[in-house]
Amino acid sequence: MSHAIGIDLGGTKTAAGVVGADGSLLFTDETPTLNRSGPEAILDATERLASRLRSRAASMGITVYALGIGSAGVINAEQGSVISATDAIAGWAGTQIATTLTARLGLPVRVVNDVHAHAMGEAWVGAAAGASSTLMVAFGTGVGGSFISRGEPLLGHRFVGGHVGHFASSYAVDEAGGLLKCSCGHYGHVESIASGPALHAHYLRAGGDPSASDTRQVFDRANTGEPIARAAISYAARAAGQAVGGLGNIMDPEVVVVSGGLADAGHLWWDTMVAAAKAELMPPLSGLRIVPAGLGNKAAIVGAASLVLRQEGPKKELPCPAN
Repeated sequence: MSHAIGIDLGGTKTAAGVVGADGSLLFTDETPTLNRSGPEAILDATERLASRLRSRAASMGITVYALGIGSAGVINAEQGSVISATDAIAGWAGTQIATTLTARLGLPVRVVNDVHAHAMGEAWVGAAAGASSTLMVAFGTGVGGSFISRGEPLLGHRFVGGHVGHFASSYAVDEAGGLLKCSCGHYGHVESIASGPALHAHYLRAGGDPSASDTRQVFDRANTGEPIARAAISYAARAAGQAVGGLGNIMDPEVVVVSGGLADAGHLWWDTMVAAAKAELMPPLSGLRIVPAGLGNKAAIVGAASLVLRQEGPKKELPCPAN
């Protein structure tokens, strides 16, 4: 069986694993992402992580023939480089991930945005396994997504495809009717009301207890019956559902996978989100399946590995990105 290393390079940690051609995850390892130490330090740590996994695989008689990486930032998937990135990883924009790691490790490397990698994992062996097309939407610290068709993500002409948190939402207004500012600097976007931090901010604006310091505590209060907390969660969930339903109308996927911290937070958010999504759908989409993600934190590792494993395997020489 062919094997590759899948790497999930995020803002706080970098997780990786050896993945088989059937999508099985054999073993994993991780390292902190040195997000304030510069790109060179991050690539050094990633190289060491991949080398450890490669050596462990070799000790078991397994040959790793390539690396797939899901990285934070807008990724030029043809070159394996970072087009732009937030301050979550300082100085990450412009980093040549693929060419650098190929030169150091002597293995072909392919790179895609980490949310695309997450969706590819779910579409391959996760909650959407067997579906011809998958829309994944993630609600957590931000709002992201990916559309997968026959195993390949829709990247867009400028590789910005999947930034589903950044279109207008009728819910993204404050109590005075003003548009809420989004993390991208614009106003009135889905992310400004449907992300975890946005839900917490809405709770505080609505008169919630300031001692509730984060979104988790808002859910804790809702579970004890606090009306303001329950109303804030319902509002954010309806905004999320409206977005999911609208995207469903546009993309017409076979299945929708919803992931992220909010999707895992319980029935109060989930049931409201699904009902709001169903209410948005056009009649031909009334049977659209909306399901929770199934692979958890393994999804991006497996999806990143699929970048290389779902080719023809090691007998086909994978092209290294151009310098």
